[in-house]
Amino acid sequence: MLFSPGWRASTGQGGVLALFTAGLLLGGVLSAFALWLLSGLAEPIPEDGRALAILAVALAGLLREFGVLPLRLPQNARQIPIDVLQARPRLGTVRFGFELGTGVRTYVTSSVPYVVAPALLLSHPDLAVVVAAGLGFGAGRAVTAAVSLWSRDADWNVRAASRMPWLPRVAAVGVAAALLLVSPLMPG
Repeated sequence: MLFSPGWRASTGQGGVLALFTAGLLLGGVLSAFALWLLSGLAEPIPEDGRALAILAVALAGLLREFGVLPLRLPQNARQIPIDVLQARPRLGTVRFGFELGTGVRTYVTSSVPYVVAPALLLSHPDLAVVVAAGLGFGAGRAVTAAVSLWSRDADWNVRAASRMPWLPRVAAVGVAAALLLVSPLMPG
C-alpha cells in the first residue's frame, strides 16, 4: 500500500506522492536515456526502413488496443516486493516509483510504451525529446496515484475501471497519429 491510511505515518500522503512521483520521473528518464544511447545501433538502417518499422509497430500497437490483433505484451510478471516500501519508507517510496518508472520491473498494460520505445530507438531523436518521453511516461504513471489520493472518494476506482479500456485506445491513436505526422515518409 503506497499511501498510509492513518495519521501515524512518518511522511504525509502528499509527501509520499511527491517521493513516488520523483522516482517515477527518474525511472522514466533513465529508460528513455538508455534507448537514446542504444539508438546509435540503428544508424546503419536506412531512414526509410526505420520509419517504416516505426509505423509498422505503431499500427500493430493500435490494432492490439482495439482488439483486432491479439498480441501479448512482454512483461516482468513479478511485482515489486512490499518490503521495498516497509524497510525504509521514504527511500523505499522513491525506489518503488523508480522501478515502476523504468517500465521493466512491472506489467505495462498499454501498447503505447511498446510503440514509443522502438520509435525512440529507431528515430535518433534529440536528447530533449528523449527526456520529454521519459518524463511523460513517469508522469502518466503518477497521474493514477495522484487522482486516487486527491479524489477522496471510495468509488473512484470503480468508476475509473469502467473508463479504463478507453484510455489506452485514445493514447494509442494519439501516438500513432503523432508518429505518422512526423514520419519522413509523409509528403511535405
